[in-house]
Amino acid sequence: MNTELLRRLCETPGAPGHETRVRALIEKEIDGLFDEVRTDPMGSLLCVRKPRRKVKGDPLKIMLLCHMDEIAFLVTHVTEKGFLHLDPVGGFDPRNLFSRRVLVCTESGDYKGVMNPAGKPIHIQSAEERKKVPEPGEFIVDMGLGEKARDLVQVGDFVVMDEPFLEMGEKFVSKALDNRVACWLGIEAIRALEEAGTKHDCEIHVAFTAQEEVGLRGARTAAYAVKPDIGLGIDTTLACDTPGIGEHEAVTKQGEGFGLHVKDSSFIADQALVREVEQLAKKKAIPYQRTILARGGQDGAAAQQAAAGARAVGIVVGTRYIHTVTEMIDRNDLQAALDIIVAYLGEN
Repeated sequence: MNTELLRRLCETPGAPGHETRVRALIEKEIDGLFDEVRTDPMGSLLCVRKPRRKVKGDPLKIMLLCHMDEIAFLVTHVTEKGFLHLDPVGGFDPRNLFSRRVLVCTESGDYKGVMNPAGKPIHIQSAEERKKVPEPGEFIVDMGLGEKARDLVQVGDFVVMDEPFLEMGEKFVSKALDNRVACWLGIEAIRALEEAGTKHDCEIHVAFTAQEEVGLRGARTAAYAVKPDIGLGIDTTLACDTPGIGEHEAVTKQGEGFGLHVKDSSFIADQALVREVEQLAKKKAIPYQRTILARGGQDGAAAQQAAAGARAVGIVVGTRYIHTVTEMIDRNDLQAALDIIVAYLGEN
């Protein structure tokens, strides 16, 4: 398993609308794997691998949608003393933002910073003040530079969490596993086809999309351009197999295979396609679990609804502690997701 690639993907900063560095990393990795590669006006990287056998008529278009962005913040103001005020781009639980190390990404370079809520420390708070949980927009960043920060940072620069990728037993832990997991799968699936010399009949489109965390924006334009017959939304989902959560709310359980995503707030999967992927997983002895997410969405919805529409389903990897710096996936679930994608593309 190419763990080093996953590490580099996760540790590369890429806020919604600021995916440039992630895209550049991917472009280098996919050299020679696709027949056409281009960047669209939204900043999504659209890659085409043509059929490896002669087919009559138009080939089946299968589109993998893998978003590049991570939840982050944009700088809205720099005070006279050099503190940064922020606007979240993506869904943060503010309880996870206290005392975080961050990376402030500017045109002139990246700078370390620390994130804390504005206001009093615990020693001088009242009992009522201690009960209040600040909103994400109430957090500030201190770069330790004082007023010099005003010369380095401008409105619109972005801030991401600054934590290293870790391997812990059979688990991978990092910020931005949502959704560099999908970027990894999009790359490694095509690499596997290439190395095996698989003669697929379908035309494969892998879209590394922009701005998913703020409304599937890049996926919408990419899917409209491609007009796929089948869309595979590649993403993470919840793994709530941890203390304090009812079993019926787990969504997925780690170590039990990839998630065959049936429904979320953004789409309902094509049922024939669900059964097709399910039967293939059984045939290939690839572990899987059906998943439904009560709230949230993913890029598969954009493929389903683009132009005249497409059949769509999600292939997802269960993730504990999602939208935090301690996102955790299971190595075996990631491998199962890779195996089903390779098998599905190879059979079409």
